[in-house]
Amino acid sequence: MIVVEALHKHFGGVRAVNGASLRIAPGSITGLIGPNGAGKTTLFNVIAGVYAPTSGRVLLDGEDITGLKPHQLFQKGVLRTFQLAHEFFTLTVRENLMMVPPNQAGERLLNTWFRPSLVRACEEAVRAKADEVIRFLEIEHVADEFAGNLSGGQKKLLELGRTMMVDAKIVFLDEVGAGVNRTLLHKIGDAILKLNQERQYTFCLIEHDMEFIARLCDPVICMAEGAVLAEGTVEAVKNNEQVIEAYLGTGLKQKRTA
Repeated sequence: MIVVEALHKHFGGVRAVNGASLRIAPGSITGLIGPNGAGKTTLFNVIAGVYAPTSGRVLLDGEDITGLKPHQLFQKGVLRTFQLAHEFFTLTVRENLMMVPPNQAGERLLNTWFRPSLVRACEEAVRAKADEVIRFLEIEHVADEFAGNLSGGQKKLLELGRTMMVDAKIVFLDEVGAGVNRTLLHKIGDAILKLNQERQYTFCLIEHDMEFIARLCDPVICMAEGAVLAEGTVEAVKNNEQVIEAYLGTGLKQKRTA
């Protein structure tokens, strides 16, 4: 579904992404790991249109999407979440979800004046969709709570729910486990697996929690110094000597061989 070819992103003399090439298969949950500063989030930002690449290209189902803006990629079903949730904190959970679908009838002033029945029908359909997402994620108890009052894990569930309000082809999740307690993290993992298995969502996720990665992801890609270092199953990547040295640390490598 996604093909990244020889991608570079430089910030002055810093090569944040340095010739990275990878493929994300449709229907997969691909894990992206690596030490801090490996270029993972910058790679996400280039794919998602936040940054234009210095060189290289990104393909979606064979179409060159290099340099497209986030709103253009949104229309093509390429969505991403952030390490820090970007909720509308003064709106309720349900209202946050209802904000997502584009081109709603009520966004046009003339419709509100001359076609109020169309606006009502559209709003009712969007509300029904939001309620379906709320039930799917099992967050009915906070549906009418202001998003700013949610816990970190609940905000991550809300961000995942927002991707469900449109027809997503692929969702990029940036450290979904950051600041989330184990109970909610397990619930988030359940939701990702269910979306993947029942609705054929494709995911690519950055995560440092290797237990979470092992539960969800196949394949796993490890980055270091802006490039792809290794790729394969969780076990194969964990046992790769280059990964052990670059990601887990030389000390652990020495301990293993002692």
